[in-house]
Amino acid sequence: MKFKSLSAALALSLLIAAGLPAQAQVPAAKSASPVPADFKVPTLVETPKFRIVPLGPALVKVDFDAYMSSIEHLQKTFTRSTGWPHPGITDADAMRDMETEQARFQSRKSFAYAVLSPDGTRERGCVYVYPGIAGHDAVVQMWVTKAEYDAGFDAELYAWVQGWMRNDWPFRNVAYPGRAIPWEKWDAMDAAAKKAG
Repeated sequence: MKFKSLSAALALSLLIAAGLPAQAQVPAAKSASPVPADFKVPTLVETPKFRIVPLGPALVKVDFDAYMSSIEHLQKTFTRSTGWPHPGITDADAMRDMETEQARFQSRKSFAYAVLSPDGTRERGCVYVYPGIAGHDAVVQMWVTKAEYDAGFDAELYAWVQGWMRNDWPFRNVAYPGRAIPWEKWDAMDAAAKKAG
């Protein structure tokens, strides 16, 4: 599938229709890229507690292990549906998902990152950066595994990501669905953006 001429919302619809894991819920957006053409997109961030790298085929196993360990948790906190993740995701589905995320990153349509342990052997969660909607110049979503959530890492990662967006990305007003913006309000904003788009 090629996404260059498709809107983000249509691309997600095609992923779902094809039975691919819709790991990230791409919001409606009018701009082709959330960042200016001359912005150097981060490809590695290292902290004492984690490292952040783009999602792609090389990470398919650690990514799969992370989300499959937390199916029910992610269905309630990240996707709010049973569509992803679900017990029937195959290795081929997982690889297609990673290839799609890598292609979107390379074409600067959106930026999906794995949040790994410092040694890179375990995925703690993911962060997604999308084009903005409704007065926001970017939309950022994230998840952590159930074990990491229970250990308090979700709040820690959210606080860190807010600083990362402020300090290292060219955004003035970032939307954080399900966090700074309640899900009900976000759903209405996203539906309005899709209708207008």
